[in-house]
Amino acid sequence: MGSAGLMAIELGCRGAAVGLSLLIAGVLLRDRGDMAARLSAALVVAVAASAVSEAPGFPRPWPYWGLILLALSSSGAVLFWLWARATFDDDFVLRPWHGALLVAVVSVQLFDAWPTRGALRGDLDRTLSVVYLGLAIAAAGQTLATWRADLVAGRRRLRVVVLLGAVAYSAAAFFHKLWPASVAGSSVWSIVNAFGLLVLLSLSAWSLFQAARMQQASILLPAAGRIPGDLGSARPEGEDKPSAIDRELLRRLQRLMSVERAYRREGLTIGSLSAELGVQEYRLRQLINEGLGHRNFNAFLNRYRIDEAKAALADPKQRLVPVLTIAMDAGFQSVGPFNRAFKAATDVTPTEFRRLALARHASQPGEPDDDTGIGQPD
Repeated sequence: MGSAGLMAIELGCRGAAVGLSLLIAGVLLRDRGDMAARLSAALVVAVAASAVSEAPGFPRPWPYWGLILLALSSSGAVLFWLWARATFDDDFVLRPWHGALLVAVVSVQLFDAWPTRGALRGDLDRTLSVVYLGLAIAAAGQTLATWRADLVAGRRRLRVVVLLGAVAYSAAAFFHKLWPASVAGSSVWSIVNAFGLLVLLSLSAWSLFQAARMQQASILLPAAGRIPGDLGSARPEGEDKPSAIDRELLRRLQRLMSVERAYRREGLTIGSLSAELGVQEYRLRQLINEGLGHRNFNAFLNRYRIDEAKAALADPKQRLVPVLTIAMDAGFQSVGPFNRAFKAATDVTPTEFRRLALARHASQPGEPDDDTGIGQPD
């Protein structure tokens, strides 16, 4: 096949990739309003811009109008990292510095490609390639850091796609930048690049539409569910559980947590908990996720820990007990994670919660004030 035929194949792949990207972005923005969906939509738009700007025959040096495509394309690495954070970390919150990082990376890329820079053009290509690879590795690190605590089966499978697919693609692009190939090799890379993008987007589109029909996880997003980490997301006792949930096992788990207070144990993991219950780990994950509504094992433990801490903070007999002591007794290892989890659950700090609770207690008519002696939690 001649060069004209190869170019036609590549342009066809890139055109299909752009069309699929825009379709996926539209579906995500129409059906999902959460942060992960918005970041996913922005990511596929960046992929579409990259498919266009890397097409054979695209003007070089960059025309001024082409810098818009370059800006969108160069944002992809940062958006991919943010998407991984938002998708795999239920406690992730988008911060102003994330936007500053995005602006900084795009600005450096535009500066490097600005048409009037003359002989200095392209000096930062390798540096930017290192930054892009670093962001891809950081995204992979995020998928690994929260893997064990993840209770959502579809999201656990999604991590494999991120690690093996997107990170491998980023690494290949990095090494291509470091060691530019010959003209023939560059053309082969360009075709492989276009075909790889089309395959990833095709799988994403198919998975997304399957997920919409079956309420499962897609390649881009896990299935929509209750608010991640919401301490009130556990289902009421009287609500019917899915048929796959073992009710007897659920009662044993609830007794272990509520009566025996296993959540107080230092270093408690889902593996040790499943061994104590005598069940496979995947069954316990399913039980906590589908039977109690938690997406993360740490959020499941924190539900019980914070309930105990709230009771202690509201107890007038423990008004002099330090907050750190209450946090440690409930199972937290330090006051920092306790403060963050407590405020996420109640919208107030532990100290403020105690002040309000004790004020309400003191204002109740007909009840004498309790002794001020220190009472230790049992």
